[in-house]
Amino acid sequence: MYPIEQVEALNPEVTRMVVRAPEIAKKIKPGQFIMLRIDEVGERIPLTMNDCDPEAGTITIIFQAVGATTMRLAQMKAGDALLDFAGPLGNPTELEGAKRACVIGGGLGTAIAFPQAKWLYEHGCEVDVITGFRNVDLVLLEDEIDAHSTRQIIMTDDGSNGNKGLVTQALQQRIDEGADYDLVLAVGPVIMMKFVAATTKPYGIKTLVSMNPLMIDGTGMCGGCRVKVGDEYLHACVDGPDFDGHLVDFDDAMRRGVMYRTFESAAREGRDCNEGEGA
Repeated sequence: MYPIEQVEALNPEVTRMVVRAPEIAKKIKPGQFIMLRIDEVGERIPLTMNDCDPEAGTITIIFQAVGATTMRLAQMKAGDALLDFAGPLGNPTELEGAKRACVIGGGLGTAIAFPQAKWLYEHGCEVDVITGFRNVDLVLLEDEIDAHSTRQIIMTDDGSNGNKGLVTQALQQRIDEGADYDLVLAVGPVIMMKFVAATTKPYGIKTLVSMNPLMIDGTGMCGGCRVKVGDEYLHACVDGPDFDGHLVDFDDAMRRGVMYRTFESAAREGRDCNEGEGA
């Protein structure tokens, strides 16, 4: 069992949780993820590390309560325990050698991108962090990012924080201002990552995107997390989750992403997935 040490609501939709997992905390690196299961009847879900403390033996995860499992997870409290917490899984993000980077997070993707920004900053890289949210009330990790970046730019859809627009607009503006990035990392909705990659491609900037498709086992056995990269299909769990953004087929990823929405909705509502579907 893996004890939960802290639980904190970051906004009405998002929860931060600190879990004691000493062996994982010693090994996990930015970009890697864990597979957790609440109890014996629960499903396994992948969650990317937000932070870790090897000395304390803890892993921090941040998640949005959108499905049946994450809704249950958000109701847990400090002192409760998780049955399974397996990792580290996936490959660490390739960050070595970057001198000037831009880390981009869309919504919850900000939490996933934070450890990469932190690592880069702590290793002497100039780091711009651009994040995007629907409104100012949903902004995540502003103080933490401010302490681990050279520059932080927060964009909101409604302009409620004073910066109305998309993360790609902020990225293009920084490039126009002369920011000579040697690495751009984007984490967030597939459509956002698609347009980040389209923005950087004309400039030949190395661009990594973190793909988080449906994942059941985290070892490549299920095949549910296939991502088309160039002319081949790769598995996000064992080949990724980071891929060359200029090679990913984002349209294919979006098509695959809607395949299981009926099942997800059924699980969230606690009903059979065939209800109302006809004979």
